[in-house]
Amino acid sequence: MTINPKLDLLEYPQLSVDAASLRKSVARRMLYSIAQDPYTASNRNWVTALSLVTRDLLVERWFETMRRRSLQNSKHVCYLSMEFLMGRTLSNGLLAIGLYDDFKVALAQIGIDMEAIIEIEPDAALGNGGLGRLAACFLDSMATLGMPAYGYGIRYECGMFAQQFREGRQVETPDHWLQHENPWEFVRPETVFTVRYGGRVEHRPDGAITWTDTEDVLAMAYDTVIPGHGTETVNILRLWSARARQEIELSIFNEGDYNQALEVKNRSENLSRVLYPDDRRQSGRELRLRQEYFFVSASLQDMLSRHLRTHSSLDNLADSVAVHLNDTHPAIAIPELLRLLLDVHQLTWEQAWELCTRIFSYTNHTLLPEALETWPLELIRRILPRHLEIIFDVNKYFLEQVRATPGTDASLVARVSLIDEYGERRIRMANLSIVGCHKVNGVSKLHSRLMQETIFADFARLYPERFVNITNGVTQRRWLSQANPGLARLIDSRIGAHWRNAPGELAALAPCVEDAQLINAFLVVKKANKLRLAAYILRETGIEIDPGSLFDVQIKRIHEYKRQLLNALHVINRYNVICANPSARWVPRTVIFSGKAASAYLIAKLIIKLINDVADKVNHDPRMNGLLKVVFIPNFGVSIAEMIIPAADLSEQISTAGTEASGTGNMKLALNGALTIGTEDGANIEIRDAVGERNMFMFGHTAEQVRMLRTQSYNPQIYYESDPALKQVLDQIGSGFFSPGEPQRFQPIVDSLLRGGDPYMLLADYASYVATQHQADQVYRDPQEWGRRAWLNVCGMGYFTSDRAVQEYADQIWDIHSVHSALVN
Repeated sequence: MTINPKLDLLEYPQLSVDAASLRKSVARRMLYSIAQDPYTASNRNWVTALSLVTRDLLVERWFETMRRRSLQNSKHVCYLSMEFLMGRTLSNGLLAIGLYDDFKVALAQIGIDMEAIIEIEPDAALGNGGLGRLAACFLDSMATLGMPAYGYGIRYECGMFAQQFREGRQVETPDHWLQHENPWEFVRPETVFTVRYGGRVEHRPDGAITWTDTEDVLAMAYDTVIPGHGTETVNILRLWSARARQEIELSIFNEGDYNQALEVKNRSENLSRVLYPDDRRQSGRELRLRQEYFFVSASLQDMLSRHLRTHSSLDNLADSVAVHLNDTHPAIAIPELLRLLLDVHQLTWEQAWELCTRIFSYTNHTLLPEALETWPLELIRRILPRHLEIIFDVNKYFLEQVRATPGTDASLVARVSLIDEYGERRIRMANLSIVGCHKVNGVSKLHSRLMQETIFADFARLYPERFVNITNGVTQRRWLSQANPGLARLIDSRIGAHWRNAPGELAALAPCVEDAQLINAFLVVKKANKLRLAAYILRETGIEIDPGSLFDVQIKRIHEYKRQLLNALHVINRYNVICANPSARWVPRTVIFSGKAASAYLIAKLIIKLINDVADKVNHDPRMNGLLKVVFIPNFGVSIAEMIIPAADLSEQISTAGTEASGTGNMKLALNGALTIGTEDGANIEIRDAVGERNMFMFGHTAEQVRMLRTQSYNPQIYYESDPALKQVLDQIGSGFFSPGEPQRFQPIVDSLLRGGDPYMLLADYASYVATQHQADQVYRDPQEWGRRAWLNVCGMGYFTSDRAVQEYADQIWDIHSVHSALVN
């Protein structure tokens, strides 16, 4: 490319950041970018203007980051994820560049409350739960650590649905987070790639392979800046939006059939309309597959295009890029890269496969066999016929190696094959990911061990060197510094502010646990956070709660294995014992739930209805007299989590041992001084080792004990018949005590426990759980003791940072290095 030397005459003066200059920049953006008079501007206008100024400051750093990496020819990672649960961007961006307080002062001088306008910004609804939030934390850490990285995903117009309750039932409505302009993104109409579906494959006599007669969709790039905190580094999250190749069939339009004329356009653009289409119907499942292929095809084409702009061939591709699969959703990237290398760039099979297995790595996020993604072979054949051929070729090559391994029999071959031949033939995407990647990691020590002992035991014997553990982490910058500024200031007063980029320094706070004045200050911060949450709950639900009560919090996706139902059983038991003796010395408790159930997950939605019906009964019973309240906060998301987590006293992490891969909510809550009540599952074990067993409340069967119970024909009826309190609870649920107008409403829940085998062993853990809840009550009676234990949770959480996790990925899997920049003054 020829460089025009006269462009050196262009000047890019850096924006000044004194109060007067900041005000001038905001005013300029208000006038010239959004054409609003400051005297009549709305809060939303102010959010947009302030966001654009912040973005300007980050763009300066972004271009410098790109120049620095280009000079160093840095290897980079492409992180492929169907979800990025980013949360609000403005406050995060201001904190990253160290100008939050400066902007706050500058705006206050003209009568603008910055914190009030920040609340107007919507969450970027690009994800659902832990997987998407983990991806967001990782992007934050990659930028903060100076790692060359790109995030790739889909620009969903409507993300995970907005959750409402009607008579206690979950109702899903579209989450139009892009209803107003998104000031953080840059549209890239020049960066467009064709994504193809259907058609047929031609094998020509000369060996060339052509995928023809396809239905084509265009993928257009939208870039969002991801700032590093305390550094000059800025990375990019590139999201793809679907566009029709032809906007309108003009001939059909002119004939008067306007709907038909737009059909192709609508079908194409549906690809980026909604996160998680309802998969109860074939059309929803097909759309999901099309979405997965859409974003990985565009991302890989972009990756190859970028590589070839600076390299003469693809021979060194694996030395310049690593591609990471966040779960199996992007697994179709493996045959797609092979297709591009073989069919488009004419590499040999050996060259393409060698590059592929060096480039790809895969994180597994589940131990549940039923949650491992598979696709009907005939669906792949119809939508991606060339990819099915490639998957067959990979499977043939792989199984030839397996059969050559001593001790191999037909059953092993059937288990590890990429094709499930039993019943409807299906493609096993997890198997494809393991075979096509050079590293596979679990996300907690327990998960990684069980992964190799159970669902992937055969692969672990075939490829022991591929399996590693990298325990999850969260970014302390959003989940402590941003979400809990009162606690952050208290920590700063003791050890300074450097812990935001070196969270291991939190351990230095442990000796302060004997300082009663500090613990009192810590409890004051917690009380302020509880008051803020209580005000929000009153405003949103009309339920008044006692900020002095124990805030018992379970916030996560609603799923049977996460056992919100076990929590509800304890709530009902607690209600019963208070009713039996209301004058006893009870510890007041507010039980707070929040989370969404997948729209097609009927039993999970019924559990939500049960919790809301129990809440209605409990909250209106005068015998409770403030001793027990139950609240289900609707529409859980990042911003709501940032309000709930700092206020939590008790963190419910009660999944059946051996089912939760890691969890990250457990880390966020402990980081903010909540004591965990939990099973020996996921990262709970490592958290216990870090903060001390005395500072958690562990209960229930271990993963090994759960496995033994299952092999011994677990019978939940035994627990039901032998525990009168438990029997009363289940009888109340099944008899209509909480649903008098519809007595059989919750019978499916009782049936799942007593006649459906209680697959997640709630009844086996029930007695231990109730007893452990009583222990929590006893500790909470002594505020100083509770405060000391909570403080030691904060001190012990330095290990559970996404900075540490990302550095381990870089060292053990991606082989990438930081491109260092100067610290921001």
